[in-house]
Amino acid sequence: MMYIAENEIWKLLETVFDPEIPVLNIVEMGIVREVNLNNNACEIKITPTYSGCPAMNTIENEIIKVLSKAGIKSVKVEKIFTETWTTDWIGQDARNKLRKYGIAPPEGESASDFYDNILTKNITCPYCKSTNTELTSEFGSTSCKSLHFCKDCHQPFEHFKCI
Repeated sequence: MMYIAENEIWKLLETVFDPEIPVLNIVEMGIVREVNLNNNACEIKITPTYSGCPAMNTIENEIIKVLSKAGIKSVKVEKIFTETWTTDWIGQDARNKLRKYGIAPPEGESASDFYDNILTKNITCPYCKSTNTELTSEFGSTSCKSLHFCKDCHQPFEHFKCI
């Protein structure tokens, strides 16, 4: 029987990317909350970024596929809702990846602050770093992003909403 250590499981999970934000893997996003190994069985606990997020089934299937391919005989993925996912779980390296990809990362404000200020706060443009921006839609290509326009470099961009 093949043995895989927990740290190896975490490394494998880093190869699973969010299909709606393909520049970040599910570990960087904080979606993976726990890895439990018991003999050659593995249970992965994940927290959805948004209630009803359509990417969660794809992510769950990809986790099972990656771990099964690595030789783990039994893989169970459990969605947990006891803690609410927050953009605070996205580290600075991941925020930098978002910016390089052209998505303005969450800027550290809480969800309540963000929604109180959504119409007045100028989000920093990921292309030119200007704050001379405007909200054009509360929703971008997905419900977790809003659409903005930079008045300086004239680029539209998405902002990963804070939760």
